[in-house]
Amino acid sequence: MSISNNVIVEEHALLKELEKYTTSIAHLGHVEMGVTDLEKSVWFFTKVMGLAVSAQEEDRVYLRAWQDFDHHTLVLQQADVSGVQQIGWRVSNKGALKAFEKQFKDMGIEHNWVEAGKKKAQGDTLQFRSPSGLPAELYWEKEKFITDDPNVASKLPSHPSKYTGKGVSPRRFDHVNIMVNDVAKEQEWWTDLLGIHHRYYVQNEEDVRLGSWLSRTNVAHEIALMRNANQDGALFHHLAYYLDSPDELIRAANLMAENGIKIEWGPGKHGTSGAQFIYVIEPSGNRVEIWTGGFLIFSPDWEPIGWNPEVGPLGLDLWGSKAPESYFTYGTKLL
Repeated sequence: MSISNNVIVEEHALLKELEKYTTSIAHLGHVEMGVTDLEKSVWFFTKVMGLAVSAQEEDRVYLRAWQDFDHHTLVLQQADVSGVQQIGWRVSNKGALKAFEKQFKDMGIEHNWVEAGKKKAQGDTLQFRSPSGLPAELYWEKEKFITDDPNVASKLPSHPSKYTGKGVSPRRFDHVNIMVNDVAKEQEWWTDLLGIHHRYYVQNEEDVRLGSWLSRTNVAHEIALMRNANQDGALFHHLAYYLDSPDELIRAANLMAENGIKIEWGPGKHGTSGAQFIYVIEPSGNRVEIWTGGFLIFSPDWEPIGWNPEVGPLGLDLWGSKAPESYFTYGTKLL
């Protein structure tokens, strides 16, 4: 082997070693939600939305969409108050958990460990809260969804389970949205500390940030932050599921109406992301978005796109409908 090849091998080994300690988020992984009526919420998410149950305990139910590769992407737990209990993010490598722990210690950010096995299908987990109080957790290991049931397993290797067409039947879990008092402050924290890229934002006439959308992957956003019009603290605004096409979205709206589920807003089309949407309220009071479309981001040097007051309303709905007041004021708790 030549000297130059030896150098290449050594540099490769060094990069692999450094990778163990890289503080990097890979993608949004799951949401754990408290619900005041577990039975009705499970009915909504399974029968109306069409999610599948991957496991069930006395007071918890674990769910996934048909092309969610993980054991679960949503956990429902019986609670006295509805809201979000945890938002889970997978890190890019096992060493990142320790690197984030050191970073939290150095910055005086309170955090705690949950050992592997304490949470179903999940490895060691690092939990913390953002400046607005959003409960979040980082993990590396989570079991994949695997089944031998011929009624569930797909013959297509790229599908972890069959597409059944039952209920709304979304392809995958997509994103979350949190209401906060100070959007800019919260966005800067998520971007600077956790490396969640800032994709686009909306400002009002007073140059106050009304919303910011962020993602670590190439989707338009994995977490959105929007200004709480009441300015009374952080609230859980919604979680979202992705459909393949607009005709499926109209079908979803029909299913909601037939099953007595409140459609808060939509169908409409967000100008910011280009996605078509409806927003509904599930039986325990948590808001759910069902959407399709949206642009993808591939540029490594992406600069956040600003929406000024003149075009801001088109960002909410390109088709011109007005969001109800509840959209800017109502949310469930951060538990």
